[in-house]
Amino acid sequence: MSPATMTTAEMIELLGLEEHPEGGWFAETYRSSGRICRADLGDEYDGERAFSTAIYYLLAADTSSLLHRILTDEVLHHYIGAEVEVLELRADGSGRVLMLGSDLAGGARPQIVIPAGSWFGFRVRDKAGLALIGATVAPGFEFADFEIGDRKALTAQYPEFADFVAQLTP
Repeated sequence: MSPATMTTAEMIELLGLEEHPEGGWFAETYRSSGRICRADLGDEYDGERAFSTAIYYLLAADTSSLLHRILTDEVLHHYIGAEVEVLELRADGSGRVLMLGSDLAGGARPQIVIPAGSWFGFRVRDKAGLALIGATVAPGFEFADFEIGDRKALTAQYPEFADFVAQLTP
């Protein structure tokens, strides 16, 4: 069975995905055994972290990744499926919409780096499609480092992205 013809349910089952609090489905595929001790991390961390973690993340056309931020850089990777529109809102007040995917001539990139502390969320561009992407985080991801965005606060801070913020916040 080709990934291009799979349903969301088939991918969820084959990859062992579960619902993610930000929307979509995920499975952690890697967590390094090496650890970074608390003393070598910034004050914002509440304890030690793995060197790195990686996940699969599946997004269907009727779902989105809510705007969220984490304490570390995150590298998004496009594996298969539709292009994904990524909204990135930086701490300096700037923002941009990026395209994660394989249509290089159309401006998409197969890998996007989201800087630590930036708000970001995404949605499938093709309203009939789905996208399997991945995310790599270093130091490793912990839910203690994860925060969902507030629509009112983000709209006030980034008014030029108000419509997109409204679509990617609860």
